[in-house]
Amino acid sequence: MKLTSFRFLLILVLGTLLLLASIAIYVYEVASYNLPSLEQLENPPQNYATQIFSSDGVLIDYFYVERRVPLPLDSIPKDFINALIATEDRKFFDHWGIHLGRIFKAMVKNLFAMRFKEGGSTITMQLARNLYFSQDVSFVRKIHEALTSIQIEKQFTKEEILEMYINTVSFGRGAYGISVASKIYFDKSPLELTTSECAFLVGLLKAPEHYNAIVDYDKGIERRNLVLRLMYEQGYLNSSQYLKALNEPIRLAKVKIKDKNEFLLAPHFVEYVRRTVSADKRLSEYDIYRDGLTIYTTLNSRIQMYAKQAVEEHLSEYQKIFNASWNWKAKQSLLNKLIDESIRKHPDYVNATPDDKESVAKRLRTDQHFIDSIKNAVTTIQVGLIMIDVQTGEIVAMVGASPKFINENPFAKHSLNHATQIRRQPGSAFKPFVYTAVISDSMTPNSLVECGPYSYTLPSGEVWTPQGFGNCEPGEKVTLYEALAKSINSVAARLITQYTNPLRVIEIAHKMGIESPLQNVPALALGAGGEVSPLEMTVAFSTFAREGIRVKPKVLKYIQDNRGNVIVDYQRDEEVIDAIDPNVAKTMIKMMMGVVNFGTGYEVRNYLKNCEAAGKTGTTNDFADAWFIGFTPQLCAGVWIGFDDRRITFTGGYGYAAKAAVPIWGRLMAKIYNDPTLPYKQRNFGLADSLKISQQ
Repeated sequence: MKLTSFRFLLILVLGTLLLLASIAIYVYEVASYNLPSLEQLENPPQNYATQIFSSDGVLIDYFYVERRVPLPLDSIPKDFINALIATEDRKFFDHWGIHLGRIFKAMVKNLFAMRFKEGGSTITMQLARNLYFSQDVSFVRKIHEALTSIQIEKQFTKEEILEMYINTVSFGRGAYGISVASKIYFDKSPLELTTSECAFLVGLLKAPEHYNAIVDYDKGIERRNLVLRLMYEQGYLNSSQYLKALNEPIRLAKVKIKDKNEFLLAPHFVEYVRRTVSADKRLSEYDIYRDGLTIYTTLNSRIQMYAKQAVEEHLSEYQKIFNASWNWKAKQSLLNKLIDESIRKHPDYVNATPDDKESVAKRLRTDQHFIDSIKNAVTTIQVGLIMIDVQTGEIVAMVGASPKFINENPFAKHSLNHATQIRRQPGSAFKPFVYTAVISDSMTPNSLVECGPYSYTLPSGEVWTPQGFGNCEPGEKVTLYEALAKSINSVAARLITQYTNPLRVIEIAHKMGIESPLQNVPALALGAGGEVSPLEMTVAFSTFAREGIRVKPKVLKYIQDNRGNVIVDYQRDEEVIDAIDPNVAKTMIKMMMGVVNFGTGYEVRNYLKNCEAAGKTGTTNDFADAWFIGFTPQLCAGVWIGFDDRRITFTGGYGYAAKAAVPIWGRLMAKIYNDPTLPYKQRNFGLADSLKISQQ
């Protein structure tokens, strides 16, 4: 009997040892696989969002994989830290990465629940999971977390662990870290949060989708109250503080725009910034989506807001005028072509088998919603607007598409930027370069040039007869000043063929800021010798305003790394070119003031009454494109109006630049000069009295 008991005891001991050895071997195998390396532990992989700020300190967007902005521990509210410890890990400052008591309790609960429900994770274990492992719940992952958390505790102080955790954890709604979470949920900086708000954010960590108070307000408050009670029980709050926080309602910030369209102040400007930064070799070692840079741009948020308002105010009425004049019945053949083109691009057609393509096409041709969407897309009036500070060359505003398009398109920032990416004929807006050429070669604003009908025989033998001679009789003459103000085509044609030549005009245009290729043809005088972007035209006209000095346009001020160190200072990157003689530039300013004061740009004066301005309108053939490029003593802005599909054009006199583009420019400048908080105060060009021009 004793022998049998001894054998049983021996077998039990050996079995237990074998089981423990098996468990040890299993744990060792698990622990030795897929753990972070020493280098990874020393440099935890954290994706920090890059922030983009306007020149006046407004956050205009992020570049990110995870929207997370790092904050030092001293910028995190003490109440938040206390709430976190009270709720997630009350023994945080006493343990060495794992809490055996919590793990044992969690194991018991899991056994009774017959499933892996709780893990007894400490803050350090949660940090390990956030940094190195997936979110899948498993025993293996728990072993990895525990072992990694021990190594993290060896590598970092408790304060450093807290800082990393608070900057890493997800609060839902795309917010990682307290910096972004406080902005998204309360539109505050972290240090502005109340005790109640800190408790609410900590409460989210258990399950943001359940406790965010948007889906269920009562559930969010209930969770917050639990956090406050834990803070009170552990001595972080006295009774007075506890009751005050308990009775404070949670007022969440309004969600104005969701998901991809959250930042719509300047989507195309932000994308232009991204392209500029990505092309800078000095930043080749940085990842703008992960390294938490801070980009300070030249955009002025208030001027940008005014630019959007000016565009929206004009197009809200102007689109109606176009819609009333456009007749699809008279354009049936064009509509059929558009439908066929859209069908060939439609996913249903592209993915259909060869035998099914015809049936798909037939179905789409009778789908009224599909046809209406085509009509709407091609007849939406598009706009490109860009504004530059004359003295610095800084881009202070940019509108890359119509507000209607931006509001309806969740990926607006990645769409065509009509301020920088389109190329269109500038029409008469190109004429100032012709006039600059002849003024440079000794003509004056008072020089007389014949303005009647004109024909010119090209080298090919073809006769070029430009339209538009300002109702002049044959032999009648006008001054250059009047000809430019009234945009008389026959005068511009005579100037480029009799007083200068296309190559000379091209040379001047390129020096002043036009970078697109231009054709050596007389029609260049009327803007028909090449296609340019609104950005190019605005840069070139700002050269006039800067009295002949061309400055490369700037979109960035400086960039900091995630520790606040300046890594690139763009304010030191100065590229200045003496493009034209300053006296010629001043003369051209005076002449283009005539365009605004009594010429084709006179519509400006319906809006801007208390500031000198100069500029030039441009309308292309068949009212396809409308331009106005103009400037005040301090600001230069270019406006283009038209359609993405060149087969769609304005249908009558309302399509002239004076009606299509000038009102946007005038509205914008009036808003700026009527705002006393903006730094733009100079209202006169300050030209010498000697620059007097006789007016007929």
